[in-house]
Amino acid sequence: MIRYFRDYADLCFEVFGDRVKHWLTFSDPRAHAQAWHSYNNTWRSKQQGMVGISLNCDWGEPVDINNPSDIEAAERYLQFCLGWFANPIYAGDYPQVMKDYIGTKSAEQGLEMSRLPTFSLQEKSYIRGTSDFLGLGHFTTRYITQRRYPSHQGPSFQNDRDLMELVDPNWPDTGSSWLYSVPWGFRRLLNFAQIQYGDPPIYVTENGASQKLHCTQFCDEWRIQYLKGYINEMLKEPLLRHMHVASEIVVPTVCTLSILVVALLLTLLLRSHS
Repeated sequence: MIRYFRDYADLCFEVFGDRVKHWLTFSDPRAHAQAWHSYNNTWRSKQQGMVGISLNCDWGEPVDINNPSDIEAAERYLQFCLGWFANPIYAGDYPQVMKDYIGTKSAEQGLEMSRLPTFSLQEKSYIRGTSDFLGLGHFTTRYITQRRYPSHQGPSFQNDRDLMELVDPNWPDTGSSWLYSVPWGFRRLLNFAQIQYGDPPIYVTENGASQKLHCTQFCDEWRIQYLKGYINEMLKEPLLRHMHVASEIVVPTVCTLSILVVALLLTLLLRSHS
């Protein structure tokens, strides 16, 4: 599959690379590194573009900021979410906490080796540095606390992390049961990504809120507030120097508002003439 994807990526670079200058290999990772190397070795000098990846992660906030186990659990939440794929790209290997926890769980389950694959030195070198920018999708936040899951429950992503996710019932909800509006978590995630991965250029590739009400008129004030809160957190200094918006929701929203403003002005102009 990796070779097939590289061939597919090469075809895209060849056909569209004269116009497309920013590429995302995945919104869900698989064969990113080979596509990046293919562009870097064959197409970059002629097309002068950039290749990155899009990773989705919510922010994990410790339930008790004075409790070391909650702080550690929140850090582990982020490493199992964002670090799982970003750390190999920026550091050449899985986060150490993932290796430790999955390795321990695997041993307790009677396995001779960890369920988390091990990169060879050649693979680490090949994967490290394969990103011209970091695409980041983000929607909401969770409070995180430590919770021990017995190994006999079997292997799972949830059990390996040994933590529990909670929400504040006072957070504004949206049209999806899992999605709450927590703008301050967005800024904290952006700061984490900048510090953790050496201050890379960041493109916000996913953000927005699902439909909350079914109505025939404009009734999306809650969505306006969601986008306003998250965009404001992104635009605060010092993040402004490094942030780029490539949102599939923000851009259409701005365009729609612009069209409505123009329509309103034309209506007023026609009324004044009549």
